[in-house]
Amino acid sequence: MSRAALLVLADGRFPAGGHAHSGGAEAAVKAGRITDAPSLEEFCRGRLHTSGLVAAALAAAAVLGADPGELDAAADARTPSPALRAAARRLGRQLLRAARVTWPSAELDAVARRFPKGAHQPVVLGLAARAAGLAPEDAAHCAVYESVSGPATATVRLLSLDPFDATGVLARLAPELDRVADCAVEAARRVADEGVDALPAASAPLLEVGAQWHADWPVRLFAS
Repeated sequence: MSRAALLVLADGRFPAGGHAHSGGAEAAVKAGRITDAPSLEEFCRGRLHTSGLVAAALAAAAVLGADPGELDAAADARTPSPALRAAARRLGRQLLRAARVTWPSAELDAVARRFPKGAHQPVVLGLAARAAGLAPEDAAHCAVYESVSGPATATVRLLSLDPFDATGVLARLAPELDRVADCAVEAARRVADEGVDALPAASAPLLEVGAQWHADWPVRLFAS
């Protein structure tokens, strides 16, 4: 295992397309639910314990060798919003392109053939981590960090929030990120015996509703 590979995969400059997505922050800003650093922190905390937990468990399960098709179906079942499903597959397709160049593997090639329109991003994240020789804990930490760093970065642009304040939010959430990642890996380890129903299915209705609303905007800064 290479810790440097973890840094590459988790780096915001990795060409996986995440910079074009706000993680629901743009809709939340428009709705007045994010107005400053404290409200950003609450938004990120909610996202971490719902979609972040689900994504981390899917990613960890992929590292552990669970069937990508079953994981992708599980991700679909846990994503009611068509707009969010489409965004997850776009991000998965872009991440897979980057991962196949960075860590070439027959497994990634097979997934590209199996899902020509893209698999869900957390599933691809786990497969990329597996190709890079990383552990399920590493993939889970990548997923939970992405779940909060995307909205934090987007809010700097959307609200002209001080970048130091946005980074402070991430730092304060760090202990919770560790706990959520641990819970995700624990669930992922049960998949081998219990199937994908062992994975968490935490819901975030406002994120789903906001994604559908956001998808209909004629002008927007972010894709989702």
